[in-house]
Amino acid sequence: MQFTSKLRERIKNGEITTSIRIWKKPHVKSGGVYRMEEGNIVVTSIREISFEDISESLAKESGFNNIVDLVKTAKHGNGQNIYFINFFYEESDN
Repeated sequence: MQFTSKLRERIKNGEITTSIRIWKKPHVKSGGVYRMEEGNIVVTSIREISFEDISESLAKESGFNNIVDLVKTAKHGNGQNIYFINFFYEESDN
């Protein structure tokens, strides 16, 4: 799971634990572990939501200033499905 560099420090300190992604199909799964810098992102849940479910507070919770900022970053390719992902960051044992 990739994150913009402006969010990484806030993810690592536990401030951000949710993400919105707009994909054709899910690219992560619940229980999946994905490398990020010197640690891992552990996905605890993923569910499909509608555009109407995206609020200003959800955008801020995900690390963005507003819905427009979130959608510009969340849209990958020509995907139309919106996924709400919960996760946590863990330091690597290495």
